[in-house]
Amino acid sequence: MFPRLRALVRALMARRAFEAGLTEELRFHIEQYTEDLVRSGVSPEEARRRARMELGGINTVKEECREARGLGGFDALERECRYAARQLWRNPGFTGTVVLTLALAIGANSAIFSLVNALLLNELPYTHPERIGTLYARTSGPQSSDTRRTIDGEQWERLREDVPALLTAVSAMRTSGANVRAGSVVQYVRAGRVSAQYFDVLVLHPVIGRTFSEDEDRPQGPRTAILGYALWQSAFGGNPNALGQAVLLKGEPHTIIGVLPEGATTPLNADVYTALQPGREGEGQAANFVAIMRLRDGPTWQQADAELNQALSGTARARRFASTNSGAQLTYYAVALQKAATDTLRPQVLALVLAAGFILLIACANIAGLTLVRMLRRTSEVTIRLALGASRWQIQRQMWIEHLLLACVGGAVGLGVGFLALRGLLQLLPEHFLPVATVPLDSRVLGFTLSLSLLTCILSGVLPVVATKNVDLRSSVGGRGVIGGASVRLRQLLIAGEVALTVVLLAATGLLIRTLIGLQTIPPGFNPTGVITAKASLDDIRYHDPAAFRKLLTESLTAMREIPGVQGAAVGLTLPYERALLNAVTLSAGKEAGQQVTTNQVYVTPQYFETLQIPVLAGRTFSDADSPDAQPVVIVNQTFARKFFHQENPVGRYLNKNVRIVGVVADTVLSSEARLNAGTAPLTREETIYLPAAQVVDAKLLSLVHGFFQPSWIVRTASPMGVPAQMQRALASADPQLPVSGFYYVKDLMAATLATQRIGVALLAAISSLALLLSAVGIFALVANIVAQRTREIGIRMALGSTIRKTMIQVGRTGVGASAMGLALGLILCVGVLPAMRSVLYGVGVYDAPTMLAVVLTLCAVTLLATTPILRVAHIDPAQTLREE
Repeated sequence: MFPRLRALVRALMARRAFEAGLTEELRFHIEQYTEDLVRSGVSPEEARRRARMELGGINTVKEECREARGLGGFDALERECRYAARQLWRNPGFTGTVVLTLALAIGANSAIFSLVNALLLNELPYTHPERIGTLYARTSGPQSSDTRRTIDGEQWERLREDVPALLTAVSAMRTSGANVRAGSVVQYVRAGRVSAQYFDVLVLHPVIGRTFSEDEDRPQGPRTAILGYALWQSAFGGNPNALGQAVLLKGEPHTIIGVLPEGATTPLNADVYTALQPGREGEGQAANFVAIMRLRDGPTWQQADAELNQALSGTARARRFASTNSGAQLTYYAVALQKAATDTLRPQVLALVLAAGFILLIACANIAGLTLVRMLRRTSEVTIRLALGASRWQIQRQMWIEHLLLACVGGAVGLGVGFLALRGLLQLLPEHFLPVATVPLDSRVLGFTLSLSLLTCILSGVLPVVATKNVDLRSSVGGRGVIGGASVRLRQLLIAGEVALTVVLLAATGLLIRTLIGLQTIPPGFNPTGVITAKASLDDIRYHDPAAFRKLLTESLTAMREIPGVQGAAVGLTLPYERALLNAVTLSAGKEAGQQVTTNQVYVTPQYFETLQIPVLAGRTFSDADSPDAQPVVIVNQTFARKFFHQENPVGRYLNKNVRIVGVVADTVLSSEARLNAGTAPLTREETIYLPAAQVVDAKLLSLVHGFFQPSWIVRTASPMGVPAQMQRALASADPQLPVSGFYYVKDLMAATLATQRIGVALLAAISSLALLLSAVGIFALVANIVAQRTREIGIRMALGSTIRKTMIQVGRTGVGASAMGLALGLILCVGVLPAMRSVLYGVGVYDAPTMLAVVLTLCAVTLLATTPILRVAHIDPAQTLREE
């Protein structure tokens, strides 16, 4: 077997030389035989004729030689491929439609699969990524959950000391904005705080220098920093002498001890890293740390999970859970880091995969219908080939080759469409939206595209190939090749399936659009027109001093209020549409007196409410008189007043025993990312208290708060042109070493909060629009082919008295009937599919009547447009038809 296989491969490799040698050898034999005949007295012309007849035909001999060398099948395949290519080239309309349909379907699926590949299939760029995990907890009981968990300082100590199966490290929950000064250059960067052994867990080795030591990671340890490769290049030009130099980071000198390699990624992906220095005090009192762990050689994950539960079950947090959740059980376990990093995106990505799969099925049904019609038009050709001795397998093989050529061309074009779609998708996503650095079109995506092309070839080619079995030689000879009723009904069923899937996609898109519109049109509670905000990081040791903090705010706001056209200026820790700080307060009056509650807290300067034009419902706003030495005061919003004071006026009441409520303001829309109230929409109204920035006199609180939040300077102006540059100069007049991290309009803040919803709507809308287009093409092609194939029948009907209107209705109802059948089936599918969307819908039900009505009306309008080929009926001449008969 293997010698024959090797001989076959050699023959294929040397095929051109073999053909040339074979031709030369045959020519030599003919010439020799001709000469022999001439010498025997035969004329030269007659000698050549007899030589060719004796040989039996050059092509026949060549075929026999090829068969002997095992090349006959390949030669036949080549001829059939050439024939298929010629057939497709002679039908540019059919070929172009099929290739375009395939390209759109395969391109959409390739783009979506690229996301799946990058997020779910590609391994993380670390050594043995399957051995890296993070901490999850499963709660069983009345309120079960299974989520990723952050830990506090005590839990971190237990993980580090009592879980020998794991090498563990922790980091801050997210990066924070920070100002770094290297030499005379100050720039804004993303800073990440990590513990010792963090880079050991990831097996990331600095290109120069080292990682953090245990001493540097202890509270009050030495201030050191590890630079990312890009920051090293921009700040030091890639100079290795940067090691040992000091940079001012957050106002404090940090010694550079290492530089990460180019392209290195971490779960934080920061520009610069400092030692976390975790402990039980400060931020370690709450669950503010994220754990990552590497399984050591020897133990299994099951052993590690057992050690995790034993170590964490005795912590104060576990005891509090047991005391407040009677009958519930808390179990800790490790989950692969890749799964944890993509947990929140996985449902949306898989939903997109399902939607893209619908597109592929619709495309296959469309192509199957088109090729079925083409096959029926070629009935006479098939009949002649059968009559000349061709087998049905040869004809079916020819059909499969044509489908395969179409699939290959469509797949190649689809790969280009997928590349462009992926680029557009990535540009649509906000920065750092995906937990991976790149989304490449790698070999796995190429393999997927090839497999998808073959799958579409099979799915769309089965029906036309099967149809060749039904060609009857005797009844087809002399026939006209008219489309039969069975064929039309089959195409109607295919189109009904397309329309049904399209209805599901349109309904899902409509529900998401309604949700997004509802969220975007929530009354904001303030006037966003003309408001510009600038953010800057105050995570700086200089501004841990409350006096320096107040001085910065006073001087910068004084300068901003002098900008021409500015009607008001203020500072707030957070703004509407953003996530706010959660903190606990104790109620000192009312039915809940003495109760400690968690609420949103925002420090603001005087004129904050006036600048944003937030209505004051009772009492007063803050003024310069609310100084550090004055009576501590707060302002509460309407939701806080209603929830904790019910129908009573809270003005004059107290919180934390000595903090007086001096006003009540209207609610503003906030991001619910902090999850103060479970199950809330992305934008919501939550209980909030405002306190004067001047009365924040706790240095530790300022340090902690500014590590998580960047305060915003806001101005209201009638003409925003040039205002951002003047705001930057005003801030620089108060502190030249304080860079602005960004300027934003209020609509930008809302867009950032609703990014997930906007992206979901955009992607699903694009997919459902494509499905609608393909369904319309299917209906159009069905009606157009019926008109073209039944022109003779239609002409005879009209000659016998049928009106144009009646004939149009008879032809058009074929497409309308298929669409109506698909609409009914699609609505039935919606009953089973749409309830799965409940978790992403806000303010709209899964069977929203306006949405369903819009879907029905849209489909009806598209169906009417797609049946326009019936207008060709008016141009059919009955007299001409009868003359042809």
